Amino acid sequence: MNRPSLAARATHRVQGALRPRVEVTPAPEGVVVDWDVPVVVRDGTTLRVNVFRPADGVPAPAILSAHPYGKDAIPARTRSGRGVNPQYRMFPQPEPVRISEWTSWEAPDPAFWVPNGYVVVNADLRGGGTSEGTDDLMSDLEAQDYYDVIEWVGTQPWCTGKVGLDGVSYLAISQYKVAALHPPHLAAICPWEGFTDLYRDFVRPGGVREDGFSIIWSAMTRRAARVEGNLREEVVARPERDEWYDSKTPELERIEVPMLVCGSFSDHSLHTRGSFEAFRRTSSSQRWLYTHRDGKWSHYYSDAASRTRLQFFDHVLKGADNGWDARPPVRIAVHEAGPAPVAVTHESAWPPADLTWEPLFLDAVDHTLDERAPEEDAAVAFRTGRATASFSWTVPEDLDVIGHLAARLHVELREIDDVHLFVGVRKLRGDDEVTFEGSFGFAYDMVSKGWQRAAHRELDKSLSTPWQPVHTHRTAEPLQPGEIVPVDVALRPQATRFRAGDVLRLDVQAHWFYPRDPVRGQLPTGYQRSGAGVCLIHCGPEHPSSLLLGRRPTSVTDARALP
Repeated sequence: MNRPSLAARATHRVQGALRPRVEVTPAPEGVVVDWDVPVVVRDGTTLRVNVFRPADGVPAPAILSAHPYGKDAIPARTRSGRGVNPQYRMFPQPEPVRISEWTSWEAPDPAFWVPNGYVVVNADLRGGGTSEGTDDLMSDLEAQDYYDVIEWVGTQPWCTGKVGLDGVSYLAISQYKVAALHPPHLAAICPWEGFTDLYRDFVRPGGVREDGFSIIWSAMTRRAARVEGNLREEVVARPERDEWYDSKTPELERIEVPMLVCGSFSDHSLHTRGSFEAFRRTSSSQRWLYTHRDGKWSHYYSDAASRTRLQFFDHVLKGADNGWDARPPVRIAVHEAGPAPVAVTHESAWPPADLTWEPLFLDAVDHTLDERAPEEDAAVAFRTGRATASFSWTVPEDLDVIGHLAARLHVELREIDDVHLFVGVRKLRGDDEVTFEGSFGFAYDMVSKGWQRAAHRELDKSLSTPWQPVHTHRTAEPLQPGEIVPVDVALRPQATRFRAGDVLRLDVQAHWFYPRDPVRGQLPTGYQRSGAGVCLIHCGPEHPSSLLLGRRPTSVTDARALP
């Protein structure tokens, strides 16, 4: 259980860059391919799609994806075979990725879907690839274009009239807005790891500006496609949530089609929160949640995930009586360490209904977490630049901690009037930290984490729950000298097994947890630092700082584990 040395981690990164774990297979026979088919949308702009369809000519349901990255970004032919997308080199995967030479970036693999009785359509959104125009990312215009493409696909002679959406990241994000518009031929969606709220999930989680991947993604997207505006400039200029962010946010409550959403526990820095929000807030009477803590792409293209999506689409697009409708709505993968689960269960709800929700109270004197609040008030102080305040709980019995976690910290500031709080939960066994798969191929992540700007502490009471505080982010309320305020911090969903004697440690600090380098850090993630000052966390009867978590005995999980 020892954390690998820096040398071992550096070797892992270098090997991943030089020899990415990607296997590219030849295109299968018996498939007709139509490249760059024009689709004219309502304002006269021509978009283009690639169509992969069965050679027998029998109409089939369609699996559609759309994005700005270029539908023709498929494995390139080299002297030694087929090359791979550079992202696979930058972000190593824990398991091999197996795709065909027709697989566009983060899109469904036609070599899997067409032999299973589907047409696969991959579309360049406006401004992307070979499509005309200029795109406004995550906009109403983009959703309207997607609507028109769906309706074009659904009326083609090779389509049965039923269209399902599938894809990872932006190919998942783009599904939400268009599904809320109710295209008549849209029969199902499968957003696989996609955020739903640009502000809360990506560029300013907890009100804290993301200064790593968002910069890179904005620049890369502008190179890959013709897009309006500059995302990075807008984010810097808009510290509070306003109408611009609202315009980029889908109306989840308007989504009614059957939905299989993937909520990954390994993508806390990008897609995790939004995926779980989609499952929570859509109005669909037929929705399922699939969780994992594996590599983003290695799991999406895995046989297990592909077969799950196939079973879902077979049921909702073909009407197959395959038992999918009897499947409980939530699949939970519980992890003890690393990317492989120790148990997988099917549950009736997320979070599971039989969890015990109890707070652990912070003790500033002995730096512990306890089920009983301290009898006396005290505070722990730390400088915002590099120090960390830690609180530990020795787990008394084998248990599974599942769901969201929520910290309530009573905060006082000195020398500054605002602070960016970073709150993390780690698992320790003996002297070693137990680590898990994280965002961007970072294989040494903690259990869970959250971000919160103290001046953005106002809660959105319509969206908040006891275990998931949601903030408005509409206005900033700096702290006054000597003022002590409660600050609620939402930590990302997870499902983690602890053994008796393991230590759950809560870390509170005012800077990001990991360095900005490819060996030790969660490259390219980074967040805006707090100003220089002192942060005090008050604990005790008058200021009961706490960590709320949901738990149950491991025996309950194991009794429900799938064979």
